Amino acid sequence: MTYGQTVRGQNLYALDRNLQRLLRRGLGDDLERWAPTLNAFGDWVGDTVDVQAEHTHRAAPPVLEPYDSQGRLTNHIRHNPLWDQVSREVYERGAIGLNYGASPAPYTVTFAVGYLLSQADVSLHCPVTMTGAVAYVLDRFAPAGIRDRYLPELVRMDGAALTGGTWATELHGGSDVGATTTVARAEGDHVRLTGLKWFVSNTNGGLAVATARPPGAPDGSKGLGLYLVPTHIDGEPNSFRIRRLKDKLGTIGVPTGEVDLLDSWALEIAPPPVGFKLMMEALGFSRIHNAVGAAGVARRAFLEAVSYLSHREAFGHNVLRYPMMQEELLAMLVRLESGTAMAFAAANAFDDAHVTDLDDDSTARAWLRLTTALAKYQTADDANVLARAAIELIGGNAYTYDYVTPRLLRDAQVLTVWEGPANIQALEVLRMIGNRAPGFETMTARVEAIRSAAPESLGSITQGLGRAMQDCRDAVAYVRNDAAEAQRHARRLMVLLSDTLGAALLLDEATHDLAAGDARKTLILRLYMDKRFPETIARGIGIGAGGDWSQYHFDALIGDQPIEADSHLLRAVG
Repeated sequence: MTYGQTVRGQNLYALDRNLQRLLRRGLGDDLERWAPTLNAFGDWVGDTVDVQAEHTHRAAPPVLEPYDSQGRLTNHIRHNPLWDQVSREVYERGAIGLNYGASPAPYTVTFAVGYLLSQADVSLHCPVTMTGAVAYVLDRFAPAGIRDRYLPELVRMDGAALTGGTWATELHGGSDVGATTTVARAEGDHVRLTGLKWFVSNTNGGLAVATARPPGAPDGSKGLGLYLVPTHIDGEPNSFRIRRLKDKLGTIGVPTGEVDLLDSWALEIAPPPVGFKLMMEALGFSRIHNAVGAAGVARRAFLEAVSYLSHREAFGHNVLRYPMMQEELLAMLVRLESGTAMAFAAANAFDDAHVTDLDDDSTARAWLRLTTALAKYQTADDANVLARAAIELIGGNAYTYDYVTPRLLRDAQVLTVWEGPANIQALEVLRMIGNRAPGFETMTARVEAIRSAAPESLGSITQGLGRAMQDCRDAVAYVRNDAAEAQRHARRLMVLLSDTLGAALLLDEATHDLAAGDARKTLILRLYMDKRFPETIARGIGIGAGGDWSQYHFDALIGDQPIEADSHLLRAVG
């Protein structure tokens, strides 16, 4: 594959063979139905959306206009016309609506839409994420009257869709949603909410779900209900005030505000203690979007580096011919492909689990929650590492806003904190591998099935993965037997499980591709294992019986071209 000198103007779906293979594995023949939609979306994102994102970020961020000319509270947020146009079109193209209707798409399709969208504009992906979460909660868990009235407003594809928000964070609580102090007071067939929501993105979207505590409800998460809050009622603003818009490091395009709920009109979706569980469902859905979005940012950073370097000469040679440049790009590529595999493993797990019961403790449900936490952590880290690496490889030009890279780095920072930072994901991992949860046993069974299916030619890799799994077993047994120490080691355990899952997913892909004679993913896996588990595999990066194979196959690796699976190569890397 030959990369253009610029990424803008290219079809980001057609360019991404790795994504197409992942979707083929996850969707099977159903991909043929959705591939034209994704192809058209990738073409649109690579040009129109990218132009809008640069304009909004650099020249025309949203502006709060809280009052009209008569001094009446309106909570109006003014966006530039390009944002308005693109924002409408993303919903017309089905970013939410494809999952609903008479013949809905699997959610993996719209998670792929989020992955493509974030390569151009994380700020636009944020409202899509929350709108999808609100629609999911209404569809599967809301009373029929609320669902039938409001869900169609979110999933319509005629350019007039409302968008959603998840109003949970409060000033004193942060990730501790159970500390919510917003009060929900019953009033006839509706409720009134009073309180302050401190970090509200997509502030004026149309419909939000909010946590609040009815009078007399117990403290903590068990006392929380979940409520649907329209921003407007019969065309008039609901009774809340946007205090201000946050001045943020990145994601400039999406307005994030502080919202005073002033006896705001709302409808009860679920009373305590179910309300908290439903908000966690919404956040779990958003975490998968966070993971695919982070993988999208990592992909864009990689594309920017390769596109620039493949057309640059220094000291008389194209810079891609310099070994250090090759090493750095391969390191980026390995992170990109392992992280993307994890993100779409979580996406596939969401479709497989099809959660409708909040008390479901099945293995599918445990697998979903564990993979989501691991993918959310890993891909957010990858996005930051790759955005920074792209700037360093390109050099001074990449530090200027003539290039997309500063925006990628700024936007990537939020992916580590949206929907729970790494420590919150580590606590979720602890819950899923606890003595009463089947998460780790499910992961073990899946990894061992992948190892068993691997060909003999990948013997050293499967043995290395087996040793990594034994390390996981020992670590899980330790935290299960010492609750006092579990939180101290939770983050290290999460890293170990994430590294091991990444290896298993790459091995699964490598096994599948080798059956078709393609060793490219095997080489990616080899580099991954040497980097993540150097103590379990006693060889240096790329050094084996066949010599430095990465040097000879660099162009095929970077360009995502098949590599013949000959016996000499497999002896060197397997």
